[in-house]
Amino acid sequence: MDVAKMEFQNQYQQADQMPEYECLLFDLDDTLYPLSSGLSKQCTKNIEEFMVKKLGIEEKRVTEVNQVLYKNYGTSMAGLKAIGYNFDNDDYHSFVHGRLPYENLRPDHVLRTLLLSLPYRKLIFSNGDKVHVAKTLSKLGLNDCFEGVICFETLNPTNDDEGCSSTSIFDHSCLFDAEISELPVTPIVCKPFANAYEQAFEKANINPQRTLFFDDSIRNIQAGKNIGLHTVLVGTSNRTKGVDYAIESIHNIREALPELWEINNKDTAMGRTFSGKLLAIKTSVTA
Repeated sequence: MDVAKMEFQNQYQQADQMPEYECLLFDLDDTLYPLSSGLSKQCTKNIEEFMVKKLGIEEKRVTEVNQVLYKNYGTSMAGLKAIGYNFDNDDYHSFVHGRLPYENLRPDHVLRTLLLSLPYRKLIFSNGDKVHVAKTLSKLGLNDCFEGVICFETLNPTNDDEGCSSTSIFDHSCLFDAEISELPVTPIVCKPFANAYEQAFEKANINPQRTLFFDDSIRNIQAGKNIGLHTVLVGTSNRTKGVDYAIESIHNIREALPELWEINNKDTAMGRTFSGKLLAIKTSVTA
């Protein structure tokens, strides 16, 4: 056998032995804990209360406006900023997340064991703010299960209104106008928009082709798939377009993806390092 052929076969065998994935990317809310916790429902109530009390939006229309903003902008906050409302990001997060029923969350020993047994880089990728992410992980007992966190502050590092220079509020009625061709652009970077994924990949040195992405939002999952991620939809067993795997609960990882445990090569899995600043997970956060 000639040398060139032997080298080709060796390279092929090495590639075949490499793990398909090197990174596991997890959404947080309604992904690492169930929707039944009630946090999501209360979060929506808090957002609408903020819109009425802090921004003066009509109470009779607030639910409708909130739903349209979330649908078009990924998060209510991103939509509010887009249509001209200027407010402090930290004040918003404090109002919306600061009053969530975190006491409904309990340490998840089963999930902790599963995560710690997975020989890959593991990261959180959330639209939530750093305080909310840290408090949630602390309540779940998962602080030390992740290498780092990509959150609101990671993708939106400044707390000013540079991107919200508009002095007028976009007419709410236009949000419901089927004839409108273009809505205002939001200054907020968040899922499901491509720039959020691209920034996350760059800051955390992630290769999407070798990353498995877990999220409860079909919109976020499909956006991730479009940009190259392998995808796992959490919260349902029904696979649809853009979904590689679908699981009822995050606890079903081993049943759905047993191959994740077949390669126990931590050196390979940890071969990538961060090129940007991510948030270390703080364990001192209390409710």
